Amino acid sequence: MPESKKRKKATTTAPRPTAPKKRKPSPRWLAPLMLVLFGLGVLWLVVFYITESRFGGLPVASELGNWNLLVGFGFIIAGFGLSTQWR
Repeated sequence: MPESKKRKKATTTAPRPTAPKKRKPSPRWLAPLMLVLFGLGVLWLVVFYITESRFGGLPVASELGNWNLLVGFGFIIAGFGLSTQWR
């Protein structure tokens, strides 16, 4: 029985492996600022609720009303935003 012709394998040029890019370490101020924003947001919310229930509220916080939730969670969200940049 006759043998079929063998196909030539196509020569492919594989891309050269590139060295992984070294990322710079995060700035020294990033982690402390991130923690401060988390803490400030939680502290804002806790102080708002405690002063509203016991003392009728603080002057500035009482004027904001429920917008205090947005302020507190805004600080926390800003902390999470910074945490995405931490290496």
